[in-house]
Amino acid sequence: MAISQAVANVFKQNVLLGNHNFNSSGGNTYKIALYTSSATMGATTTQYATANQITNAAGSAYTAGGKALTNSGVTGGSGTTTAFTTFSNVSWTSASFTANGALIYQSTGPISGGNNAVVVLAFGGDFTATNGTFTIQFPTAGGGSEILRLG
Repeated sequence: MAISQAVANVFKQNVLLGNHNFNSSGGNTYKIALYTSSATMGATTTQYATANQITNAAGSAYTAGGKALTNSGVTGGSGTTTAFTTFSNVSWTSASFTANGALIYQSTGPISGGNNAVVVLAFGGDFTATNGTFTIQFPTAGGGSEILRLG
């Protein structure tokens, strides 16, 4: 089993069908869920699932489904060759868990059934927090390494 970093194939299709809105105001809600090394995820992942999601040994830092992400909106337009969106860093405080990867998924939107996969993040190994803060730091917007970038 492995987690492979990828933009989900279903997301690519849904973008062309007009099923995603990354506006920072009035857009869809996107969440991030954390997974153990037992998870198998990659480009063919279609939806958020509870299987192999991390558990929180300390009690309250992590809940199933993960956390809502704050989206910066969409940058780009007719005067540039690229468009991108990014998210603010997300943290769990008082955390006691080990995560190997994450899934960004659309938790609200026009797609029937919801919880559709957007991006799988592979951490490259296990990362552990023991009664501390677990943070996912997203790349700087405009730096060319955004999680979602069309160019």
